[in-house]
Amino acid sequence: MTAYDHPFSIAPMMDWTDRHCRFFHRQLTARALLYTEMVVADAAIHGVRERLLGFDAAEQPVALQLGGSEPAKLAEAARIGEGFGYGEINLNVGCPSDRVQSGTFGACLMRTPVLVADCVGAMKAAVSVPVTVKCRIGVDDQDPEAALDTLADMVFAVGADALWVHARKAWLQGLSPKENRDIPPLDYERVYRLKSRYPDRFIGINGGIPTIEAAIDHLRHIDGAMLGRAAYHTPGILCGADALLDRRPAADFDFAALIDTMADYAAAHIARGGRLSHVTRHMVGLFHGLPGARRWRQILSEEGPKPGAGPDVVKAAFAAVDLSGTTVAAA
Repeated sequence: MTAYDHPFSIAPMMDWTDRHCRFFHRQLTARALLYTEMVVADAAIHGVRERLLGFDAAEQPVALQLGGSEPAKLAEAARIGEGFGYGEINLNVGCPSDRVQSGTFGACLMRTPVLVADCVGAMKAAVSVPVTVKCRIGVDDQDPEAALDTLADMVFAVGADALWVHARKAWLQGLSPKENRDIPPLDYERVYRLKSRYPDRFIGINGGIPTIEAAIDHLRHIDGAMLGRAAYHTPGILCGADALLDRRPAADFDFAALIDTMADYAAAHIARGGRLSHVTRHMVGLFHGLPGARRWRQILSEEGPKPGAGPDVVKAAFAAVDLSGTTVAAA
C-alpha cells in the first residue's frame, strides 16, 4: 500500500466538473476523490482566482488539475492551489484538444517526459500536498510500452505521488477530443503491466469504466479506478459506491434529502447572482432508467434555464419521479 490512497475518483472533465457538479457528486459519495476541470497555470496566476479556484469545503477531498508546460509557472499555480485548500495538485498530460496542443501541454507532453519531470519536480518543491500526473498510454505513433514506462520512470524519480493513466492513446492529428475518448482502443492490460513494474507506487486507471462494479474489478489489478462520463451522465450509479467500496450492504439512499440539499444549495447560488441551471445542468441524468426520469430531465432542461427560475423547479421535477421499490443499486 502506498501513502497515497484514493481507490476511487471522478475524473477531471472540461466544462463539466465545476464546483456545482462536484458539490452534487459529493452528496452521492463520500469516498470519491473529486477533481476540478483543468485550470491553465497562467489563468490560476493572473485570472480571477475565486471564480476559477473557489470551492465549497463540503467537496473535500478535492484535487486541482493544472495545465501547463513551464515549471516555474506550474510551481506558482500549485502554491496558489494549495493556498485555496486543495488536497492534491494534478498535472494534465492527457488532454488532446487543439487549445491544449497550441499551448504545448496536455497529451503532447507525452513526447517530452524530461519536461514533464521538470514540471513535477518544481511543483513538488513548491507545495506540501501530493502532486500527481494524469496521462495517456502514449500519443500518435509512440510505442505505449516505451512511452508510458519512460514517463512513469521520470515522474516517480522526482517524487510524483501517483500516476493516473487513461488507458488509451491520444491521436493529436486526425481525431477530435470527443473521438479521442472513444476511437483509440482501450488497453487496460498495459496499465496493469505498469503496476506490476511499480508494485510500491500508486497507479490508477481511467477510460471507459461504466460502473462502480467495473471499477472495483479493476482494483484487483491496480490501486485506483477513475470514472468519467459514466459518473457524469448517470450519476445515480454513485449512490451505492461507498457501500460497494467498503464491501458492506447498501442502505436505501435518501433522495428526498438529496433534493432538499441541492435546492438549498441552488438557492444560495442564486442569491449570489447565479442561475439555477448552473447547478441543475449537472443533475439531469440522476434518475436514468427510473420511471419519471424523462419528465425529470425535461423539467430541469426546459425550466431550469429560464430567467428567474428557482429551486422550486428542482422539487417539481423530483415530484415526477417514481421511486417506489427503488434501491441504491437500481438508482
